[in-house]
Amino acid sequence: MHSHLQHFIDGKWVDSHGGKRHQVIDPASEQPVTEITLGTKADVDSAVAAAKRAFKTYSKTSVADRIALLERIIEEYKARIPDLAKATSEEMGAPVGFAQAAQAPAGLGYFIGTLAALKEFKFEEQIGKNKVVHEPLGVVAMITPWNWPLNQICAKVAPALAAGDTMILKPSEEAPTNAIILAEILDKAGVPAGVFNLVNGDGPGVGSALSSHKDVDMVSFTGSTRAGIAVAQSAAATVKRVHQELGGKAPNLVLEGADLAQVLPPTVQGVIANSGQSCIAPTRLLVHKSQAADASGVVKQIMESVAVGDPAEMGAHIGPVVNKAQFDKIQDLIQSAIDEGATLVTGGTGRPDGRNAGYYVQPTLFTDVTPAMRIWREETFGPVATITTYSDQDEAIELANDTDYGLSATISGDPAKAAEIAPHLRAGMVTINSWSGGGGTPFGGYKQSGNGREGGKFGLADFMEIKAVIGAPN
Repeated sequence: MHSHLQHFIDGKWVDSHGGKRHQVIDPASEQPVTEITLGTKADVDSAVAAAKRAFKTYSKTSVADRIALLERIIEEYKARIPDLAKATSEEMGAPVGFAQAAQAPAGLGYFIGTLAALKEFKFEEQIGKNKVVHEPLGVVAMITPWNWPLNQICAKVAPALAAGDTMILKPSEEAPTNAIILAEILDKAGVPAGVFNLVNGDGPGVGSALSSHKDVDMVSFTGSTRAGIAVAQSAAATVKRVHQELGGKAPNLVLEGADLAQVLPPTVQGVIANSGQSCIAPTRLLVHKSQAADASGVVKQIMESVAVGDPAEMGAHIGPVVNKAQFDKIQDLIQSAIDEGATLVTGGTGRPDGRNAGYYVQPTLFTDVTPAMRIWREETFGPVATITTYSDQDEAIELANDTDYGLSATISGDPAKAAEIAPHLRAGMVTINSWSGGGGTPFGGYKQSGNGREGGKFGLADFMEIKAVIGAPN
């Protein structure tokens, strides 16, 4: 078992002030794989104080200096991709091949994208006789989840560094080692002491202390809507900026007459990849009633072709979900769909055949799902797809928008027709015949999927303050 018992504060690895040990469970074996220390309010106070001191000097660094820093980080990150992938695979169950090809590079992509944005970013704009400037925001608290850990950490750390901010990161206690390695990367690349601080911990402890801290200027949170509400409530007393990327329940609107065998495999892949643990997974397939049977056949074949296997082995299989709580939640939602009258086409409750341990979920498909069912409303976060039929385009759009969430939406079919429909979908991202985002584009949601954006120039701007200077000479 790996031991990482210290926090990274003010450029040093330090012992916790009163924290307790926490074991991270390998979801494939259900055995401990890593131990960390869950931090305390005292640890948070130390980290915030270090970040506040460092802001005085780091906020005044030049753009050229920050560009050079990001370039060094990118090179150090590339050298550690095997270590990052191994840690992610062990702690959250991503197959090691997928971790090497997608999980670890996703974080690198945010540093590369932020570097490009920083080189082009306009920090000053003249409006008539007045000037508008972008300035460093201050001390940023970052609270990140386990499902795409490096992606969501780097989506915050990279723009904060580029903007001139200082920060405290609380990664998920379910998958902390990748963040510890990132701290080593940033240190080796020359990030000044106190600019980046890492305090391991849980939400009620470290997360709450960060959200409510009077010297934190912004909290950037990625996670469930339920937890996001708690973060916002905790932050409200100090009127700090709250930046959130929360849950999703994305539709996959399959256009009438679409070539199902061509358009469904790349979009249904979003339900399968990462064992379905993606907030933008397009799980709600909306199919014209004339193609319902054909769509069911195509998706059934896709689901039944998915192999489920050991994340330590190379291959194109999916691994387990992250923990027992997540496994139990998925099982409960699958059973609820059965109880509420949906038709189980393939998969179902229980582990796949041959698996007696580990949090493995069967790739599952339901048809005859209605908006009254829990599985339509609640984020499943597992390899589970549902099919619902529509009669015409207006009904399809209404069904697509019939959710509390609005993080993403997918359209499968003719791209020109899809582009006409995209403005009618209430989501922060609309993908056409694909399911994942594009480099440099803003990422974030409508409705209960959050507020604020990450990625490219949009993410950089969200980690800065805007000031109007009235009467300054040109």
